[in-house]
Amino acid sequence: MAGKQPLRQGEKILFGMVIAFVAMAVVSYVILEVIRYRSTKPMYAVTTHFDLSAAGQRGSQLFRTSRCTSCHRAMRNGTNMGLSLDAEGSRHDVAWIYAFLTDPEKTYGAATVDHGAAPKEAAHVMYMDQGELMAIATFLSELRSDQGSASAPMPPAGKSEFIDSMVKTFAPDDWKDKYSDVRDPGQQPASIPKEVTGSEQ
Repeated sequence: MAGKQPLRQGEKILFGMVIAFVAMAVVSYVILEVIRYRSTKPMYAVTTHFDLSAAGQRGSQLFRTSRCTSCHRAMRNGTNMGLSLDAEGSRHDVAWIYAFLTDPEKTYGAATVDHGAAPKEAAHVMYMDQGELMAIATFLSELRSDQGSASAPMPPAGKSEFIDSMVKTFAPDDWKDKYSDVRDPGQQPASIPKEVTGSEQ
């Protein structure tokens, strides 16, 4: 029986490179965690925020006790099984959210996965007390995001030479007559409802 073959030169180099990469990854991870632990500032910009009213605070509690966090994430709490609802107030107003909670498929305009009539998993939501649903809708409408963030419906303020050149190259000429530039002051995408004031909540 032949003895073990010694590693060839190329194999030694390959294994050495793998060990070096693994060692670098471990050291980098440790350094990153030490910096994150000692830092007094968040490592990444926080672009979602909230300022809850009394109704919003009640809705926040109901959101958790009604098992909404078993599928959704809000205020960085919950799971990502369903849509993240952080910044939902920047996408829809309280009236739209309330309408969705009470009649999901009619409001959404298409079949929904978990919201709607039984036997859907979140069927209990549409049968909750109307006051509780309004509190949850108020809570979600008060979760906002900064313009230009990944969860915001509006792009960053100001012009982008890259976007402008792409639109000029690929967009049909008649688009300029049909659509306004949402980056211009006072313009909003057609899909974004008008913001609801505090009195309407």
